[in-house]
Amino acid sequence: MNPAPSVIIFTTLSGLGFGLLFWLGLGLPDPSGWVAFGFFFLAYALAVGGLMASALHLGRPERAIKAFSQWRTSWLSREGIAAVATLTLGAIYALGMLFDARIAPLGWLVSLGCGVTIWTTAMIYTQLKTVPRWHHWTTPAVFLSLSAGGGALLANQSVAALALLTIAAVLQVIAWITGDTRLATSGTTMGTATGLGDRGDVRAFLPPHTGSNYLLREFVHVVGRRHAMYLRIIGMILAFGVPLPILAMGLSHLTAGIAVIAHLLGVLCLRWLFFAQAEHVVGLYYGKR
Repeated sequence: MNPAPSVIIFTTLSGLGFGLLFWLGLGLPDPSGWVAFGFFFLAYALAVGGLMASALHLGRPERAIKAFSQWRTSWLSREGIAAVATLTLGAIYALGMLFDARIAPLGWLVSLGCGVTIWTTAMIYTQLKTVPRWHHWTTPAVFLSLSAGGGALLANQSVAALALLTIAAVLQVIAWITGDTRLATSGTTMGTATGLGDRGDVRAFLPPHTGSNYLLREFVHVVGRRHAMYLRIIGMILAFGVPLPILAMGLSHLTAGIAVIAHLLGVLCLRWLFFAQAEHVVGLYYGKR
């Protein structure tokens, strides 16, 4: 798939933003006054900034409001509704925190909304049978664990961050190991893609057309195996290898900043790979797989 910067930024920043808001809803931490304002400002800056970045990927951003009407069939629509509802409730909850009047049940509802929002985001990709690498339980599991773990890191919840980021690292490795062979074992081949499989082994003699098109630009992106391996190592080191030892030793202002920045850069790298290595079955028709 085409690793569009807008979608990479969206899934990374919104995941961290809603992750932080999740912990704030639970009262972890439980700030008030200007400290509460700082925490909520950061959560909303990340979440809303990510959502705004996602709009840049739309062909007609001015029509984004119409996406909310397709909630019966579209995970994108459900994500939008969940995000708006959660951010609205979160704003009311934040006002209470600013004046040292936390409404615990409302906070729990905000935390639930954060989890639902991240889950719907993951389901946008998980539902796609045409992308076997994504069509697996590890996709929402990685999204949820990274969001909760990154949010815990921002919320200074060291024990939770240590556990959740460790789980996220394991899930990421599982997603790679199982995902690397999922297209080959999906039963989809050039024969099934062209409908000529019953006539024998199908090979591409000439491309369907001489120029590029929308399908090739958006759904076919080839990453060199060695290049992907280097990026996987870099992503794992930054997202997990740097923050986990810091969390184990204890956070200070300096080390917390290093851990957050490293984790953010690492997740950006992992998200790029998430899209770049996603093999859409349409590539088989063009002889690209």
